Amino acid sequence: MISIAESAGAGRHRLPVARLTAMLLLACALTCDIAAAGTFATRTTLLRNREFSEALLQGVRSARTSIVFSYFLFKTTDARSNLPQRIADELTRAKTRGVDVTVLLERESGDNRSSLNESNHRTAAILSRAGIKVFFDSPRTTTHTKVAIIDSRYVYLGSHNLTQSALLHNNELSVLLDSPELAAEAKAYLDRL
Repeated sequence: MISIAESAGAGRHRLPVARLTAMLLLACALTCDIAAAGTFATRTTLLRNREFSEALLQGVRSARTSIVFSYFLFKTTDARSNLPQRIADELTRAKTRGVDVTVLLERESGDNRSSLNESNHRTAAILSRAGIKVFFDSPRTTTHTKVAIIDSRYVYLGSHNLTQSALLHNNELSVLLDSPELAAEAKAYLDRL
């Protein structure tokens, strides 16, 4: 890993470039006034690594009206400890409670047997059997989003894919944003995909 000191010559503090970049992007996302997007009052919770899966599971369990997921990769397996399968199970329970649940997944162009396509289609089949609306993006477009919107208020946004690695092993960083206005803007963006 390259540190700032190594890339810039001498320096007293060594902060990995990737960590600094992530911190700067997060700080900008939380504080910058971007002209093309609205600026909203938001309660923000930083979700590091494993914190994300528990926060997302709690959000799905608490959902009362709607859940919208858009993920590049949602990889369920038969393993008892598979966190993405736990999330799929919670989505199914939410649907059973009467919550409107919609999931958008990436579909790569070309080989339908790619690992990503196989994983997303497996999860889509599980969710569809439960009556959950599942959509795939156009194979001509890559939808690399990793976002969940719950009850038109809570937005989970960040680097986590719904894979065992991302939820349990990787260094990942996401945020939970409490903002009906931001949720509406994120939902409108997803509706255009």
